[in-house]
Amino acid sequence: MPSFFKHQKKKTTSEDHKESSQDQPNNRLLGFIDDSISINLDMIKQKTGNSSDVVIRTLNISPHSEIKTAVVYVEGIVDTISINDFLIESIMKNHALQEKLTQENALKIISNNMAALGSIKLVSNWEQLLLSLMAGETLILVDGTNEALSVGTQGGETRSIEEPSTQLAVRGSRSGFTESIRTNTALVRRIIKNPDLWLESMKIGKVTQTDVAIMYINGIVNEKIVEEVRQRLKKINIDGILESGYIEQLIEDQTMTTFPTLYHTERPDMVAGNLLEGRIAIFVDGTPFVLIAPTIFIQFFQAAEDYYARFDIATALRLLRVIIFFISIIGPSAYIAATTFHQEMLPTQLLVAIAAQREAVPFPAFVEAMIMEVTFEILREAGVRMPRAIGSAVSIVGALVIGQAAVQAGIVSPAMVIVVAITAIASFATPSFAIAISARLIRFLFMITAATFGFYGIILAFIMVIVHLCDLRSFGVTYMSPFAPFIPKSAGDTVVRLPWWALKQRPPFIGNENNIRQGKDQRPQPPASRGMVNSHTRKSDQNES
Repeated sequence: MPSFFKHQKKKTTSEDHKESSQDQPNNRLLGFIDDSISINLDMIKQKTGNSSDVVIRTLNISPHSEIKTAVVYVEGIVDTISINDFLIESIMKNHALQEKLTQENALKIISNNMAALGSIKLVSNWEQLLLSLMAGETLILVDGTNEALSVGTQGGETRSIEEPSTQLAVRGSRSGFTESIRTNTALVRRIIKNPDLWLESMKIGKVTQTDVAIMYINGIVNEKIVEEVRQRLKKINIDGILESGYIEQLIEDQTMTTFPTLYHTERPDMVAGNLLEGRIAIFVDGTPFVLIAPTIFIQFFQAAEDYYARFDIATALRLLRVIIFFISIIGPSAYIAATTFHQEMLPTQLLVAIAAQREAVPFPAFVEAMIMEVTFEILREAGVRMPRAIGSAVSIVGALVIGQAAVQAGIVSPAMVIVVAITAIASFATPSFAIAISARLIRFLFMITAATFGFYGIILAFIMVIVHLCDLRSFGVTYMSPFAPFIPKSAGDTVVRLPWWALKQRPPFIGNENNIRQGKDQRPQPPASRGMVNSHTRKSDQNES
C-alpha cells in the first residue's frame, strides 16, 4: 500500500477517534447516570452551556466519611425558600441521621427521612434528569451512586389570579386563568370537587417540552372522544409549543375554514360548565387560554352569565347576539345591494336622501364600502398593536377625523359611514373574539356577491356559508348541532335557554355516557296561595302558645 494511503488512513482513524470522543457526552446523555459526582456535574455544566442561572451547591453531609453531595437547580423557576428551609437546612441539621449515611443508603435516607418536601422521585438516566432540572425541580446527587433524586420545588415569579380581560361578566366569578398550568387545573378542581375529574399530562415539543394536560369527568365524557384527543396530541411532532393556538391548529378537524372548531376561554367557571356537559379541556403551560373540545357553532354566542341570570333574560341576550352577528356580516353588503340594484325596496324619502348624499361621491357603493372597511380595519389593528395608553385614543380619534374628512372631501357618503360604524360596533359586541374575526373576513365575501348580484348574491353567499358550516366537524361532532341534524332534546340550550329545571339532560350529540343532568321534579313549587301560608303561621303560633 502506498505511503500516502497509509498516512490518509491514520489521519482518518485519528479524526474518527476525535469525533467519537466528542460524541461521547451525547451517547452518555441517552444512557444512565455515572457514579462519579464530578463527571455528572461536568455533564450538567456542558449540557446547559455553563449557564449562570444553573446553581450547583456541593455539601458534605456526613461528619465521619466524606460523602460528596450536590444540590442542583435553575434559579428563577424554583422556590428558593423551600430549597433552603426544607431541603438543604433539613439535611444539614439532622445530625442523628448523618452518622448512618453511606454511599449505598444516602439517597434512601435523604428521601425518606431528611427532605421535608412532598414530591420526590428517583431518576436514573440523563434524559429524565435534565428534563426534571429544566422543569423547575431540584436535583440531589451523591458521589458513588449512579442515581439521583428529583425534588419538586417549582416556583418563581408568576402572575397572580386576576379577572379575565377578554371575557368579562356582570355576574359570576372574577377569577381567571394564569400562565401556570398547575394554577389553572387547581382553579377548576376548586369548582368540581369530585375524584372522577381526571387529568392526563404529557409533554409536547422536542425543544420546549411544554406541559400539556387534558381534563375530563370520567363517567360523563365519551371515551371515544377522549381517545381521539389523546391520539391527536400524541401525533404532534414539533420543536415548540408557545401557546394553546399551536395545539388548536395542529389538532383541529379542518384547517381550510375561517370558523373556529375549538373553543378557548380564560374563565374557570366556563371550563367547569363544559366539563359537566361531557366536553374535554386542554390545558397548555404558559398561556391563560384553555381549549374546549368538541365545539359547536352556537357555543360561541353563549356567555358565562347566561347560566346565572334568569332564563328569559338569557334568551333575550342570546337572540340579540345572533342578530348582532348577522348585522356584522351583512351590514355593508345590504347597503350595497339596496343602493345599487334594489332601489325600489327603499322608501322614497330615504332613497332621495341617500341619492342626495351620494351625488358628489365619485365611486360606486362597492368601492366606497371597501375604502371605509379597509380604513376601519387599519385603525382597529393600530389600536390593538399600539401601547394601551394611546391605542384607544388613536383608534377613536382616527376614526372620527378620517370619517369626517372623507365625508367633507366627497369620497364617501355620510350614510356609508353610519353603516360601517354600526357594523364595527356589532363585531365588537360579539362575545367570542374568534367568531368575530370570522365575521370580519367573510363580510368581504358578502360585499363582493352583493356588488355582483344584489340581494340574490347575498342569499347565494348565505347558502354557501351554511353548507360550509354543516360540513364542518369538531372531533366527529357536527358543527351545526343540534340544528343540523335537528335534535329537539338539545335545543333548550342554544339560541333559547330554558330554565334550569327544564334542562334535565346533557347535550346528547356529544355522546355522553351519562346524559342525566338532574333528577325529576326540579321545578319550583311554591305554596298555592298566600292564605295557606298565613293559616300555617297562625297554627304554629297557637301551638307555641
